Amino acid sequence: MISAATPDVATATARLRALLGDRLHEPGDPAYVTTTTLWNGAVQRTPLLVAQCLDADEVADAVRVAAQCHLPLSVRSGGHDWAGRALRDGGLVLDLTGLRAVDIDVDAATVTIGGGVTAAGLLAATRPYDLVVPTGTVGDVGMAGLGLAGGYGPLCGRFGLTLDSLLGAEVVLADGRRVTADPRHDAELYWALRGGGGNVGVVTELRFRAHRLPGVLAGMIMFALAEAPAVLRGYGALIAEAPDELTVMTGFLPGPAGEPVIFVCPFYSGPDLDAGLPWMDRLRALGTPLVDQIAPMPYADALRMFDGGMVDGNHYLLRTRWLPALTDSTVDVLVDAARQVSSPFSALAVHHFHGAATRVRLADTAFGLRTDHLLTEIIAVWAPGDQARPHREWAERTSAALAPHALPGGYPNLLAPEETDRVQLAYGANWPRLRRAKHRYDPRDLLTAVPTLPRSRRGW
Repeated sequence: MISAATPDVATATARLRALLGDRLHEPGDPAYVTTTTLWNGAVQRTPLLVAQCLDADEVADAVRVAAQCHLPLSVRSGGHDWAGRALRDGGLVLDLTGLRAVDIDVDAATVTIGGGVTAAGLLAATRPYDLVVPTGTVGDVGMAGLGLAGGYGPLCGRFGLTLDSLLGAEVVLADGRRVTADPRHDAELYWALRGGGGNVGVVTELRFRAHRLPGVLAGMIMFALAEAPAVLRGYGALIAEAPDELTVMTGFLPGPAGEPVIFVCPFYSGPDLDAGLPWMDRLRALGTPLVDQIAPMPYADALRMFDGGMVDGNHYLLRTRWLPALTDSTVDVLVDAARQVSSPFSALAVHHFHGAATRVRLADTAFGLRTDHLLTEIIAVWAPGDQARPHREWAERTSAALAPHALPGGYPNLLAPEETDRVQLAYGANWPRLRRAKHRYDPRDLLTAVPTLPRSRRGW
């Protein structure tokens, strides 16, 4: 159960200062602002302390201090959770951005990274060896946060989710113990980490299987908003036939004139990129392209097309739905949402889950959905100073309109902290086992992360 004891801030500060020196930051310190700034400017929280840790021993010591002094605890790695769960008011933040080591074993095709490594940092290190680890679409996202709760991305069909390539992790538990989690060492913790998020421990190191991938055939094709119904229906028919090597995003982005445009973004990752050319032609034929930027390129370069799409400091609110397919009804909802968008910065994204990701047995990881589906992101964005209400209402209205056509739950990495009922539905049959793991490894609920699990209660 949660301790009701009053936080002993003075003792915690003294002990952490002795441990970290000038790497412990309090409000008013020069580094406090930079270590508590997240990409989502809508998040306004004031932690009491920020501990910049450089190794697992420091993380373990800091966790023990938080537990013994009854301080709420959060972990900042990439800091890209839209809801800002890296920061807790009145709490201690473990800043892991200094854990940036990347160690590549080319012969074994494995990559071991620190808990603060981003997708871009990982891919920059593996690029000279033509190796990749499946990532999301944004390079600044931390691999720990991405990989522990899921990891939808452009290589989903061929290599699965990010978590499907996770071979093991070094973890600091809520009592400060350092443990290894992999198939041979604490297999239950390893299971819970792959999909359960950071709720069962602080991950200081991750070891991934790397995949040989010299390049991809990828890029953006954009069409006018008027063509959106036909493009989305054609997209739905095409992905039903797509091979593992082809994963295609779609959605709506702000156009140069302010009106949204519909895009399709294919990634063909087969060994012979020319085999992907007919698929690109079929995508082009969905309408009359305004933009056609398909080309062979390294995977890391292809991800850069998303750079700048989400500007740091803007205000963000996300909603999400899992769709079993694009029906006429869901196409109508998405097109109507694009036409009624409340901000020129907002977007809709539809991610393609298929292929290798569906062939992992449901019970093998905590992740709760392994059938073909589409992940929809409803991304409300507005400038600082704007009223939040119209943008929030646009996102909520779109989510509610999709709900009757959606699968239960939703992607845990995107669900709001208050949507714990949908989190439970998202894990389905894996939920009871995940809750038992949470109780086993963190019985006092010290750790709260993505996804936000309901607080412990007696009788579970």
